Order: sequence, then structure tokens, then C-alpha cells
Amino acid sequence: MKILFASFCLCLAFSIHAAPIYNVHDFGATGDGQTYDTAAIQKALDTCGNSGGTVEFPAGIYLSKPLVLRTRTTVLLDAGAKLMATTNQSDFMKVPGDWLKAKSGSEFNAFIRGTDLTDITFTGAGTIDGNGYVWWGEAEKARQISPGYTLPRPGLIALENCRKVLMRDITLQNSPEYHFVPSGCEDVVVSNLTVLAPAGAANTDAIDPRDCENVLITKCHVSVGDDNVAISSHKGSPQRRFSSENITVTDCVFLDGHGMSIGSGTSGGVRNVTVKRCVFIGTQNGIRIKSQRGRGGLVQNIVFDDISMSNVDPAITFTMYYSMNSAKDPVQQPLPKNDQAQPVTGETPIFRDIHVSNMTATCQNSAGMIIGLPESLISDVTFKNVKISAVTGLKIENAKGIDLHGLQLTTQQGKPFIVQNAQVEGLGGR
Repeated sequence: MKILFASFCLCLAFSIHAAPIYNVHDFGATGDGQTYDTAAIQKALDTCGNSGGTVEFPAGIYLSKPLVLRTRTTVLLDAGAKLMATTNQSDFMKVPGDWLKAKSGSEFNAFIRGTDLTDITFTGAGTIDGNGYVWWGEAEKARQISPGYTLPRPGLIALENCRKVLMRDITLQNSPEYHFVPSGCEDVVVSNLTVLAPAGAANTDAIDPRDCENVLITKCHVSVGDDNVAISSHKGSPQRRFSSENITVTDCVFLDGHGMSIGSGTSGGVRNVTVKRCVFIGTQNGIRIKSQRGRGGLVQNIVFDDISMSNVDPAITFTMYYSMNSAKDPVQQPLPKNDQAQPVTGETPIFRDIHVSNMTATCQNSAGMIIGLPESLISDVTFKNVKISAVTGLKIENAKGIDLHGLQLTTQQGKPFIVQNAQVEGLGGR
């Protein structure tokens, strides 16, 4: 991944200095924050896409309706430049209508979108702002009426089936829903990105690679209203058993948000994920792997190393009963009592080979959970040099091969480990 990132940086430096630069002002953009600059920006993007180059936004506020990227394009936002989404919800709809009656997010265009592209870069010291405040109120109303319901909305940046994607140094903020979603992409580097949204803004995930391979997320600063990072997989194929693989998250700081997540969709398989040298402060959930019957697949070879957490809630969540017992998610139900094993299908979650090392955490309430299904035990989880302080302990249920020798857990109330239908090593006299 270091080699991949270095090559991206070299390509970026070359493209900025050698390729044509298309200043959006030369295409008629005003940057006054009141005039729609959509046509001018899109013309600059289209022109750049014909031969490759850089579309530059000088300092200013550029109000725009949704935009479409072209291949071989660098979007350069200078310091003081803000690309701002329209507040008119109907501008995002693929077919005109009442946005509140949309059945799914597929009825909307993302603010910035691109499909089947190569060599896409976002860089500079500027900001892309989704004006999400005009969407969040209705989303929260809908969630209060139907807990767990996600009101359909557009995302900020959505890339599909793209290769060689680099996003660095800019700020993404206030998306109506997800901020950056690369889907089915290869060779993606996200570096020194800041992603911001209010803690109460529903479903405003920061960085969500879906069905991607060869991804590096590094040195990012994230504070949002949902997952800080969420790795998911949905599209299994005969060519790739694991639709999400070889993903590294390093040196990031997570504040508000629902943590460093894998899932909840894992049906396409996830493997070879490494999370290292990350800091969590006041985060709602720390590290978690989440899925459930009907959305599951194989998740394996997951490494969490050199992690620092303070005032999180909780530190660890590995659950196959997602939507029933994952902290801070909208639906909270007790686990079914005496749940019976069900037939194993292609969408039964399987979690195995998970390794946590060199982690410290203080928790507001529970230390967390490792809870599988009666028909699919979470297996082969190890801890090495891990110290957690919490009010209540770690629940371990429907699991095997759980090695606690390297986990020191201090609780204020009750036993540190609550074990049921689990094969656990290292409990000793604790």
C-alpha cells in the first residue's frame, strides 16, 4: 500500500504540472455563492475529460446542482474554495417528483458522481459541502416514526467501477447522507481527508468503500453522525470470492460517529482488512463487525493494531445480530431468548480470524460484545496486549476459539466476561 500511495502522489504531481488546467472561471463560473455555476463547472469537467487535466476552483463559493465527472480528471479546490450543493431537493431526483416519496436512494443522483472512470483525483485545501441541513430534519422525523428507517437521500460523492482514485487534503462536509462512497472500485487512496457532519445527522457516513479492492485510508480526521468508516460487500462474483479485500486504514482520528465498521452488508465477502494506529475519542462504537441473517457472508483475516480509545461506547462490537444489539444504532432490541439454529445459507454471516493487539480503551458503559449465531459461531479471535476499562463487561456468546490471554478488562460492575455457549481460553480465575 505504501508503494501504491507513493505512485499516486507522483502521478498527481505530474498531472498538475504537465496536464492542462481548466479554470472554472474561464467557463463562466462566478463563485459568488448565489448564482448557479452548474453549467460552467460541467462544461469545464467535460472539456477536461476529453484530454485529461485539472479543473481548478479558485477561492470562492460555487453553488451547483449535481455534477458528472469524466475520466482522467483532477478536481483542484484551492484554499478558500467551496463547492456547495443546491438546497433544492428536487434537483437531485433522476425523475421529477416528491423527494419525500422516494422508495430508495437510487432515485437520486449524488452531488458528484462518476462511473467507469480511470485516474480521478480530488485535491487542494478547499471544501465540498452538501448543504445537508435541508435534508436531515425530515430524515430524523422519519426515523422517530419508524426506528431504523433510513429516509432515501443522495450522497455527496459516489464513484462506481472506477480505477486509480485519489482523494487527499480537502474537506467534505454536511452531506445529505453518505459523504464518499467508492463502489466496485480498485486502487483507491484517501489521505489527509477531513469529513464533518453534526453528530445527530442521520446516516452521514464518512468513507464507505463498497465492493472495493486495494484501498488505503490514511491520516483522515472524521466527525460525523454515523459510521466513520464502513467497509461493506454486496456483489459476489465467480471471479472474486471476496468483493471487498486488501483494505488498510491507518493513522486516522475518529471523533463523533459510529466507529470503524465492517458491514452491515457482508454478503459479497470481506477479507484482508488492517486497521492500525487510529485514535477514537468519544466515538459511539469503536471497532465493530456487524451483520445478520440474510445479509451475511464470509469475513476473515481482520487485524486491529495499535488502537487508542477514550470515552467510547463500547470498544468492541462483533455481532451477527446487527439491528438488535449494536450500540447507538436506531433499533435496539433484546437478543431472542433460546434462539434456535437455522439452516446455513449463502447469506449466513461467518466471522473468523480476527486479531486485536496493542489497544487501550476506556468505555462509557459496556466493554462490548462478541456474539455469533447458533448456526454460525464467531471463531478464532485473539487479543494481545489489550487493556479495556468499562462499567460492565464483555459479552461472549455463540463463539469458539476466543483467546483472552492478552486481554486485561477492568469493570466497575459485575463480571468482566459474560460467557454463554462459547469456547473461551484465558478466563482463568477472572
